[in-house]
Amino acid sequence: MSATATVRDLRNRFPQVRKLVELEGEVVVTEQGTPAYRLTRYSPPDRRKPAPPKDYLTRLRRHQPRPISAAAAKALHDANRGER
Repeated sequence: MSATATVRDLRNRFPQVRKLVELEGEVVVTEQGTPAYRLTRYSPPDRRKPAPPKDYLTRLRRHQPRPISAAAAKALHDANRGER
């Protein structure tokens, strides 16, 4: 069971509440008799290695295994260009 403290305890006797957090690991703060907050010790986030860079060429080859021919590229360009 975790220790409890009131909002008034936090305001008036914080050093004792801090010691409770250090000993118990968690303190439930009550407000007007009902549990309202939970105080726990801060633990820094894990320092994970950054993700490897994306290999866009491999992804492109997965979706388009073979490149289009020069004639097909020109036809596509001309179709997209319209009558400009």
